[in-house]
Formats: sequence, C-alpha cells, structure tokens
Amino acid sequence: MIGYMANSVLPLRAGEVVRIYVLGRKLRESEGMTGTQSFWLVTATLVVERVLDSLAIVLMLGVLVLTIPVPRVVEWAAGALFAIDVVGVSALIAVARAPDACRRILQRLTGRWPAVARMLGAMFDTALRGLDGIRTPAHLPRLIAWTALVWLAPATAAWAMLRAVHLDLPFGAGWTVLAFVGIGISVPSAPGYVGVFHAAATAALEIFGVPRSAALAYALLYHASAMVPITIVGWLYLMREHVSLGEARRAPTVA
Repeated sequence: MIGYMANSVLPLRAGEVVRIYVLGRKLRESEGMTGTQSFWLVTATLVVERVLDSLAIVLMLGVLVLTIPVPRVVEWAAGALFAIDVVGVSALIAVARAPDACRRILQRLTGRWPAVARMLGAMFDTALRGLDGIRTPAHLPRLIAWTALVWLAPATAAWAMLRAVHLDLPFGAGWTVLAFVGIGISVPSAPGYVGVFHAAATAALEIFGVPRSAALAYALLYHASAMVPITIVGWLYLMREHVSLGEARRAPTVA
C-alpha cells in the first residue's frame, strides 16, 4: 500500500523504489540483514509479482483480442508484453529450477574478476531466497488463487463504477477497462498515472460504443475511486512505519 501510495504522488513509478526501501528497512531491523542483502531479497519478490501481474494482463488482453474488436495498437502492445513475459518467465524458471547451473554460468562470466564474482554471487544467493515462493510446488495453488482474486476485485470495481454512472455494460467491460488501464500504467508516467489512466479507460469504453465525453467522465470517477483510498491508507501505513516519503526517496537503497 505504501508503494501504491507513492506511485500516486511521485512520477515514474517511484513507488517501487519506496517500497523496496521500506521493506528492506524492516528486514534490516528484524533479521539484521545488510542493505545489499535486503535490497536484492525484496527486489526478487517484486520481480515475481510484476511478472505475475504482466501475465494476468496478457491473459486478459488475449481473451479480449479473440472476443471483441480492439485497436491495432492494443494488439501490438499485447504482443510486446507477451514477448517480455516469455523472457521474464524463462529467466525465473531457470533460476528457480536450476540455481546451481545459473550460479556456475555467473561464475564463468565473472571468473576473471574475483571481487565482482564474489559480489554477484552473494547477490544471486540473496535474490534466490526471494524466489522461494515459486520454487515450492505447494505454493502454486495459493499463488494462482490469490493472483485471480487480486485481479477479480478491481475488475468488479470497474464494472460497479460502470453501473453507478448508468452505463449498463456487461461484466466483460470491467475486465476490458482493467486490461487497458493495466497496460497503460505499466509505462512510467506522471504521478497517479494521470493522463495515461484516463486515456486507457476511455479507449476501453469506446469499444463498447460509449461516447468519448461519457467515457472520460467515467475514467475520472474510476481513477479517483481507486487513487484516493489507496493514497490515504498508504500514508497511514507510512506513518506507522515512522518513515517519511522524503526519507524513502533520498535514502540509498543499497548500503
């Protein structure tokens, strides 16, 4: 929530940096980790989450491409995102399933520089701990269930907002809005995704024949309903951690 809040008030998705700092700080206090160890551990979990999110968006876009006419640019974006996902998933699987082989490859690549090899080896071992969630087969059902729930909730919210403004569209319209917004805000942009969020939601509704003015009004309300609660709750959590947003922005993540 702190990371999402920071994305609402800082540009270029800087909330990801804030999130790494806050979680790394907690690990340093609770487990006595160094700054480098906590940084790579938290970053590894963040990479896993972003890959899962990206896969969910690609799945939604794939279904949309097969069921409704979508703009050509969306098809291209879905294809590019899918290619990135293939690379990301392949890398995660390789590291999770064959860490020893990946470690040997890393050592061969850096063998001429012993200091660099030791540093990268330590980073690799720490990041590997962050992949424990996907390395344990018993975690798979929960990963799938929670990922589905995480995306079902905002899709339902998007559809509920449609009903609230008397746009009687099918539930699939909520998924369409969510998919378009998801791919729009994946690119670093202004604080709170202002502009790209509204353009994406408007474009999604225009597919269903909603006039641009009504679609933009919906986008403004939907954006506010998502950003305002997240920002308030995120600030409360930040205060509970006794960390200021300025401190999280200025402090070096790796120390």
